[in-house]
Amino acid sequence: MKKLRIPRVVLVLISAGFFACQSEKADMQEQQFQNEVSPEIISKLADYDINTSDVSKVNFLLPDGKTIPMYQMEGDLHMSEEQIMGLKSLQGLSAKNYHTNNLVSQNTVIDIIGYTGGSQALSTKERTALQWAVDNYNALGLSISFNLTFGTGYQSKDMVVYHNPSQSGAGGSAGFPSGGAPYKYVQIYGLNNYDTNVIEHVITHEIGHSVGFRHTDWYSRQSCGQNVNEGDAGVGANPIPGTPSGYDSTSVMLACFSSSEDGEFGPNDVTALNYLY
Repeated sequence: MKKLRIPRVVLVLISAGFFACQSEKADMQEQQFQNEVSPEIISKLADYDINTSDVSKVNFLLPDGKTIPMYQMEGDLHMSEEQIMGLKSLQGLSAKNYHTNNLVSQNTVIDIIGYTGGSQALSTKERTALQWAVDNYNALGLSISFNLTFGTGYQSKDMVVYHNPSQSGAGGSAGFPSGGAPYKYVQIYGLNNYDTNVIEHVITHEIGHSVGFRHTDWYSRQSCGQNVNEGDAGVGANPIPGTPSGYDSTSVMLACFSSSEDGEFGPNDVTALNYLY
């Protein structure tokens, strides 16, 4: 039985580091942009069933060290203004594991690169964890697959996984697919003191967002010891047939993780992936 999980913001205060979250609010430097979120952006996100209570504009770090403005929401999700304004309204649609209405096109080979340059480089342990995560996805024989390489030439790749040395806490961030393509930028941070299996879990989780999965406990964030709904049920958080509607402690897509994760898909994650892809 897994121990109760707590938000990563508490992890910073606990030297033992027993628990962490996959999502964390931006640091204070990024929070200075919070008031720059326009009503139009908030309206678009609300129409797409994204929780708008903690939306902030942040300086998003790219693998080459440059930053671009992006919007952060629900802790570990990022989108550009162009991506947000291109979202279709999901209000009025009818409605476990949950997925967004944006998915990756079928029969797609996703070129994914583990970044190896400068301070954004993945450590040896993180590269191993990424390889394990990709192997787990490819082993399922889905209609999408991953072609993994390592290096610095990320611009032409569909997805890049890299380290963010300036982010506090421990975890990762990603976004949702758009235009049939996966979300490109998968950041991880503060994980090198964790077992390789835990890092594999976080990377698998963030890749899950990038191909269209919501948090399994989006309606409560129970894995974080919270009772917070990330968005209204049935709109942009679509239940996947064959998976439970209640809390699933085995899912890799829970909002928070612990130091005892094994990095593997839960049985309902496998059902969900096979249903979608």
